Amino acid sequence: MQTWLRRKDIDQVTVHEEGRRLVPTLSWPHLIALGIGAIVGTGIYTLIGVGANLAGPAVLLSFAVAGIVCACAALAYAEMSTMMPAAGSAYTYSYIVLGETIAWIVGWSLILEYSLVVSTVAVGWSGYAVGFLKGLGVDLPLALTAGPHAGGLVNLPAVAIVFVVAGLLMAGTRESATLNAALVVLKIIALGIFVAIALPHFDSSHLQPFMPHGFAKSMGVDGVERGVMAAAAIIFFAFYGFDAISTAAEETKNPGRDLSIGIVGSMVGCTLIYMIVALAAVGALSYTVFGNSPEPLALILRELGQGKAATVIAAAAVIALPTVLLAFLYGQSRIFFVMSRDGLLPRSLSKVNQRTGTPIATTLFTATLVAALAGVARLDEIAALANAGTLAAFIAVAVCLLVLRKRDPARTRVFRAPLAWLVAPIAIFGCLYLFWSLPQRTQLWFLVWNVIGVVAYLAYGRRNSLLARGKEA
Repeated sequence: MQTWLRRKDIDQVTVHEEGRRLVPTLSWPHLIALGIGAIVGTGIYTLIGVGANLAGPAVLLSFAVAGIVCACAALAYAEMSTMMPAAGSAYTYSYIVLGETIAWIVGWSLILEYSLVVSTVAVGWSGYAVGFLKGLGVDLPLALTAGPHAGGLVNLPAVAIVFVVAGLLMAGTRESATLNAALVVLKIIALGIFVAIALPHFDSSHLQPFMPHGFAKSMGVDGVERGVMAAAAIIFFAFYGFDAISTAAEETKNPGRDLSIGIVGSMVGCTLIYMIVALAAVGALSYTVFGNSPEPLALILRELGQGKAATVIAAAAVIALPTVLLAFLYGQSRIFFVMSRDGLLPRSLSKVNQRTGTPIATTLFTATLVAALAGVARLDEIAALANAGTLAAFIAVAVCLLVLRKRDPARTRVFRAPLAWLVAPIAIFGCLYLFWSLPQRTQLWFLVWNVIGVVAYLAYGRRNSLLARGKEA
């Protein structure tokens, strides 16, 4: 049993061999921009339509529920990341606190989360890009702008944007983070324009009936599971960009201070942004009109007779949605990097380029994987499966918080999560309820993914990890 649950030493978490050590170049403004860039994205630009289709006007409650659960998880992340300022996020915390086998499952779930989120956002970006170009008179063929499920062959814009963002990441972490911050400002301005135009058209009749499909998940006559919690389980990933911040711990100049500021600050700010934009959207136009649109905010403005403003919103989405890609592709490459550095994946992937200070091999490998998914996958199905991986990681981090509070209460905590024995259980049981609210097909695919992961661990990771060979990473 000890070999299954062997743990890394928490006091050695920042010790790494030469050539496999990431360079600290980020400060708290970069982290907040990374968090906001990740959080404010597809969830409000595209998935607000998917959520409204499942919950009706009560999608407002869906955002609130998802936000509360994520806020509790964010507090757990803030404490863990400042105690263990190393790349790897929930995977690293689980390896140190819960043991290697659980860490592998969490890392495998994070691979699922990040890969599919990047694919989802790339598909969402493609929808806005195609709509924007169409408004300029450039009509791209369906075969090259949609996957097979939508009557096309491959979503080429989605594939292209993934490799563009990967190129930025390979050029340097600080350089890509600085560009990300500028694009985040642009994105917030665009959302401000939407609210300023849509809110004056608020009509309370659009909120009736407020909860047409009920609160709990239920199967509709069309075979689609609907309800406030069904929508919350889908749009949940709109909130969890702070996870990407925790993967930047090793590249942060002052992790003890900056990580907690970045995680908590971005979470609070983005929750307010989401609630205001969602209220303006469902109040300005009936959810039945924009519920299935790949570009709901631009559609709402066009329906309000604001064609030019719709073009601005679409243009801002085209320019700024890649900030989400950057944040999550960054996080995914760091998860691959750390698992490789620990020996659970091939060690050749964990080499850092001496000139740029970035893991080019893992970044390129990640880009290839997610681009293939983005080219052919469906937006709603990808989002749901990505959430399953995230929920597993959030539960693990909250459990790590409680275990360390009990096992090592005297250890210095630069950021101490308030009311830990209330906050952590809310995160754990909230995530479990959200997981139960996911479509049954998604739950089944998540189980299949983890069965594959366990097989991969037994075939390679278990005997090749550094701890298995009597070494520390």
